[in-house]
Amino acid sequence: MRQNGLMSSRPNMSQQSRIPIGNLILAYPMSLGTYEKYEDAQKAVDYLSDNQFAVENCMIVGTDLRQVERVTGRLTRGRVAWAGALSGMWMGLFVGLIFALLTPNSSTWAVLATVAFGAVFGVVWVLLGYAATQGRRDFTSVSQVVATRYEVLVEHKLAEQGRALLAKMPGGQALTA
Repeated sequence: MRQNGLMSSRPNMSQQSRIPIGNLILAYPMSLGTYEKYEDAQKAVDYLSDNQFAVENCMIVGTDLRQVERVTGRLTRGRVAWAGALSGMWMGLFVGLIFALLTPNSSTWAVLATVAFGAVFGVVWVLLGYAATQGRRDFTSVSQVVATRYEVLVEHKLAEQGRALLAKMPGGQALTA
């Protein structure tokens, strides 16, 4: 673990099992290095694996998380209505096909009627929701949480061995700060 910008040579007992998610637990994790790119952290672990290091005692942890949102377009009443109609049509088609399979005297017209009803219902529903926002957030976007640094952690008993191996890795320098 880092203390005042330096890597500690002893395990931090208060940090025991801070990531208790399924099998993602290290009893006393210590840092082998921090990397700006996930690929670099992955290369470090791959290098350790190639050199017969017990990589089952390692984990890569993304730190300094950021939410990145990419605006993809303007949201208009027409685009909202079109999206609602398509969504409603799919739901109507699904319901219509279920009815067609379960009802012996069902016809194609019944399926088409459920598709049309679904489209109308979808348009009304999304336009009500759009009106409720009162013009706030009139755009579409996609968002993702990304890490800005990746730390390779290892069980404390293997930290010195791992650091020694990584020191020999060509061009694989971890961040120092």
